[in-house]
Amino acid sequence: MAAGAGGLLAAALLLAVAGPRPAPAELTDGNSEHLKREHSLMKPYQGAGSAAMPLWDFQGSTMVTSQYVRLTPDERSREGSIWNRVPCFLKDWELHVHFKIHGAGKKNLHGDGLALWYTQERLVPGPVFGSKDNFHGLAIFLDTYPNDEATERVFPYISAMVNNGSLTYDHSKDGRWTELAGCTADLRNQNHDTFLAIRYSRGRLTVMTDVEDKNEWKNCIDIAGVQLPTGYFFGASAGTGDLSDNHDIISMKLFQLVVEHPLEDESVDWTKIEPSVSLLKSPKDNVDDPTGNFRSGPLTGWKVFLLLLCALLGIIVCAVVGAVVFQKRQERNKRFY
Repeated sequence: MAAGAGGLLAAALLLAVAGPRPAPAELTDGNSEHLKREHSLMKPYQGAGSAAMPLWDFQGSTMVTSQYVRLTPDERSREGSIWNRVPCFLKDWELHVHFKIHGAGKKNLHGDGLALWYTQERLVPGPVFGSKDNFHGLAIFLDTYPNDEATERVFPYISAMVNNGSLTYDHSKDGRWTELAGCTADLRNQNHDTFLAIRYSRGRLTVMTDVEDKNEWKNCIDIAGVQLPTGYFFGASAGTGDLSDNHDIISMKLFQLVVEHPLEDESVDWTKIEPSVSLLKSPKDNVDDPTGNFRSGPLTGWKVFLLLLCALLGIIVCAVVGAVVFQKRQERNKRFY
């Protein structure tokens, strides 16, 4: 794999120095003053039922009605997407998505799920929930079907992935090798509204859900050290295979966050930075537990190296302290002769 892939995946040694997780981010209350309409999709949809919409493009099986944008119907082997035409140059933003995943399939007989994107590429169909693999940017996956029969993860499952174009999403493992973090969420076939919020501010990515009809956000993902360029596009896509579901987007509302940045950020060209993540554990160093969360996996080469280094330093410190203590005892004993 390219060097860029190693940069995204080889962060295991930082486990030894990583601090405590930050407190959950407070999400915006949806203040309309900060709503960016050029990046938002809301009812009434302009151009509903036609082949064109102002500010948004769609492709594949996507159908725009007066009540929802259906990315895929409950039919096999369908894929569709919808993409904002306007690149986003906000450094701090929050996306609220009102969605509905539903169908006739019973437990584990439905799929595959939908993806929310902030990427350089747009309108490029592919194998990752109806969109391109090896993308540049951020993807949030709402995966409803477990392809990995050995997994103990509970589905539906929400996960995050940041890619600089070098990583491939592995469907057979449900994206586990490239997942940054994730959570289980009971979001399918609900009789009430279901929402997801994605917040990106000062290098911190937060994902929260409101799928329990409680009108409150529940923490799902919280990651620091995320670098995303400006000038990318927002979109949503979905795909079905042998199993199927209706994947609907009711609204996507983007809010600008007014946040102070360090002075050094003013000299950064945010359109030129590469999508990356730092200060987190490598996804390859994780295995599943039944709740869908990660726990530590087998020791990797870096972990063994760090353990040996710490042990060596401990031996050296003990040897020095022992030598000093021994020397002082020798001097004390000489006084009695």
